[in-house]
Amino acid sequence: MRKLMLSLVVVFAAVNLTGCGYNKLQNEDESVKAAWSEVVNQYQRRADLIPNLVAAVKGFAAQEERVLVGVTEARAKATSIQLTPELINDPAAFAKFQAAQGELTQALKSLLVTVERYPELKSDANFRDLQAQLEGTENRITVARNRYIDAVRQYNVTVREFPTNLTAKMFDFDVKNNFTVENEAAISTAPTVSFDTSTPSQSATPVEAAPATPPPAN
Repeated sequence: MRKLMLSLVVVFAAVNLTGCGYNKLQNEDESVKAAWSEVVNQYQRRADLIPNLVAAVKGFAAQEERVLVGVTEARAKATSIQLTPELINDPAAFAKFQAAQGELTQALKSLLVTVERYPELKSDANFRDLQAQLEGTENRITVARNRYIDAVRQYNVTVREFPTNLTAKMFDFDVKNNFTVENEAAISTAPTVSFDTSTPSQSATPVEAAPATPPPAN
């Protein structure tokens, strides 16, 4: 009899949890975690490309020390943040992560602009391959970020709407952090990769012609 009562209680609880949105919250929470994992994966892929990219540029343009150091420091700052699943529940840590990745994106853009001054570097096969990989990774970052934004938006709506908000409070399903709209366009835009190997046009300074040498006297 006690086993029967216990079974009925379990069935009743399961029905109630399903009806009050617990399963929906659980599923959407897992979707957010999966989307976040993909964001982290793509940012790590970009970080792994940067040392080789910097080395390639340094081989042809060692004098661009300021830009190279800027990229290296931005990468170090971005990779120093522990990208754990708990980060999306910490507003301060999430904002720090977003700012660091934004700085790295801008540093990479500066690097690619600098490269335009070195046609011999742009024509190097190794560098061109790294550029192509970087472009593909930046595009995948944009896709992963968008999927995460959508997953969090849907989850946060579910957490806030009635009656699932009551279940969310009961089981500690809190609103999650999302990428802010501030500077989002600049941060999420992939760096432009150019494969034009022509020498950039430069404004030539007119050179005054030297005076003609008089013919030797007879």
